Amino acid sequence: MIRVVAGVIERNGSILICQRRHDDRFPFKWEFPGGKVEPGESLTGALTRELEEELGVKAEIGREIHRADYRYAGRSEYFTIAFFSASIGEQQESNRVFEKIAWATPSELPSYDFLEANGELIGMLANGALRL
Repeated sequence: MIRVVAGVIERNGSILICQRRHDDRFPFKWEFPGGKVEPGESLTGALTRELEEELGVKAEIGREIHRADYRYAGRSEYFTIAFFSASIGEQQESNRVFEKIAWATPSELPSYDFLEANGELIGMLANGALRL
């Protein structure tokens, strides 16, 4: 089981989303920023580290809002992804590792081609069943 964390960062009614690079696994797919949890790291510690590495921000990590267990077709390993609400205040994010980053309203999220493991969360955010 590979443990992954992701931050759902909201500002002024929009959510920060990131597009994987053309040379990454699952190229051009959209996701929430985050990454793998290293051995000995807490989930929130891993997310804090990942957001600083990927976006150059010092985030305040909130509550866990969703968890998904997923195995992609053609892959043997399972992923468990813990999604947390996160805040970066008025800090300006810097795109350090992605093809693109964007701010989208919850209702716009389904129009982006997200990684499949994000599907249930995208639906809950888009239909208002989950509010940050």
